[in-house]
Order: sequence, then structure tokens, then C-alpha cells
Amino acid sequence: MQEKRLSPRTIRYANAVISSAFKQALKWRMLAYNPATLVELPRESSKEMQALSPEEAMQFLEAVVEDRFGLLLTFALITGMRPEEYLGLQWKDVDLQKGVVTIQRTVVWLPKGKSWSFGEPKTTKSRRSIPLPISIVQRLFKHKHKQLEERLKKGLEYQNYDLVFASNEGTPIMLRNLVRRHFKPALKRAELSETLRLYDLRHSCATLLLSENENPKVVSERLGHSRINITLDTYSHVLPSMQQAASDKLEKLLFSEVAHKRHTK
Repeated sequence: MQEKRLSPRTIRYANAVISSAFKQALKWRMLAYNPATLVELPRESSKEMQALSPEEAMQFLEAVVEDRFGLLLTFALITGMRPEEYLGLQWKDVDLQKGVVTIQRTVVWLPKGKSWSFGEPKTTKSRRSIPLPISIVQRLFKHKHKQLEERLKKGLEYQNYDLVFASNEGTPIMLRNLVRRHFKPALKRAELSETLRLYDLRHSCATLLLSENENPKVVSERLGHSRINITLDTYSHVLPSMQQAASDKLEKLLFSEVAHKRHTK
């Protein structure tokens, strides 16, 4: 594949699709092992992570309110899910009564984006449940009702894959279309840097939580990281402020009490 000058990301996606098929063959006892696991995959070049500040996050959320996929982009920021996870989300994965979403699959696009398939989550820890804010649950209720109306209007033209976030035809939303037609214009409306990537909404979710002194283990579980060390290493830039906050709490807890006692003697 590299000889055909395919990008490392495309090669990894193709391998994921093939691996998913082999996993099914394993379940049916047609194979003794998964050949795709033996493939040495090229490493993706790491891109500089960017994250929205609380003020920028608010600007972004305001900018997507009227967008057709505004709920999707808000959902991405709030949950911290990977794009392939929320684009593969089905209604059976969403418990609107309990306000919980469960990741059980991903959408994998084949080279050139002409076809797709459902794939397995990245790791075992990627299969996880995420509680949703009540405001998101309420919007999902309305979204589901509106989606049903659109489906009935389309009739047989609508391909029903039970997707929470779908294209006009009911198929998975193409990532590049989401970025070009909705995400980038939203950044422009919000007057934010257009160098931000869609994946940076996930980074923003983690950074915002950690900067509010959320337990790193909780953040790690939300992101679906296989180990907490991945979370700590990825977001190490947030940790110094957390340490300062911890020191401030100790000072308030211990030394302010000592000063108060001295003052009252």
C-alpha cells in the first residue's frame, strides 16, 4: 500500500476493515488466527494538539447552534469521543431515559471514501459508557423525532442504519464533508483558529475537564484510553496547573485555619 503512496492513516483504516472481517471469521471458526494482526503498520505523523479554552469553547458552541450538524459538533466536544465513534453511534447505543451513551462500534471509511463498514472500537477500554448532560439528552430527544420525520419523507430512498448522526440518505456522514462544510465554517463564525482539527474537540474535552481538576482516571475512562498513563502523558501540559490548584487547596485547608486560630487567641 505504501508503494501506491497511500497515507499511513489510509493504510491503518484499510487494515482495520480487514481485521474486522477476520475477527468475524474467527468467531465462525473459519480461521485459527487474525492475519491482520501480523501486519506492521506505518506510524502516523503526530500533529500538534490544540485545545479550546473555556471562552473559546463557548464561542464555538454558540457558532454551531444553527448548523445542521450543530448537535453533532456539540456532542463531540462534550463527550470527548473519537470521530469514528460518534459517527458510528446507533440509537440502540443511547439510553435517553438514563442519559447514557455506550460506544460499541466505529465507522471505517475505505480508501478514497467510496465505501465504508462498521468496525471494532480501538481497544477494549474504548468500549465504554458516557453519562450525558441533561441539555444534550433533551436535544437528542428532539433530534430523534426530527430524524424520524425526515426518514418518512424520504421513504425508500432513506437507508436506515439506525445512526444517531446520519447523512440525508441515512448513511454515515463523510468525515471530510463534516469538516469542510460544517466544522471549518463554524470555526470561522466563532473567530477561532482554522488550524484546529475536528479531533481537537476531543482534546478540548479532556483539557477542559483536567483544568477543572477532574480526576485523571475519570477523564481517561471518558476518553477510552487503554491506560491512564496515556492520558497523563498526552495532557501533561495541564498537570502543572492542577498541582498549583492542589497546593492552593492545602493552603486554604491547613494554613488559613492556623492563621485563624492565632488571630483569635
